[in-house]
Amino acid sequence: MKNERPLLPFPVISAAAKGDAEAMNRVLKHYAGYIAKLSMLQYSDESGSPRMYVDEEMRRRLETKLIAAILTFRAD
Repeated sequence: MKNERPLLPFPVISAAAKGDAEAMNRVLKHYAGYIAKLSMLQYSDESGSPRMYVDEEMRRRLETKLIAAILTFRAD
């Protein structure tokens, strides 16, 4: 069985869509792990061993896209 996180409550999403900073931070925190996973890149260290790291620029770009999508969300 998957280790699933609970869904964000609708009032939080609605408040974030209206520009509430606290609600937006809650949404970003909820998706922080997923965004970090999507931002992972691999490189080889000095000995040739593969290593993973979070590309911070990619992480910020994904967060920005999520914020933009939330602000265009309509809950009519």
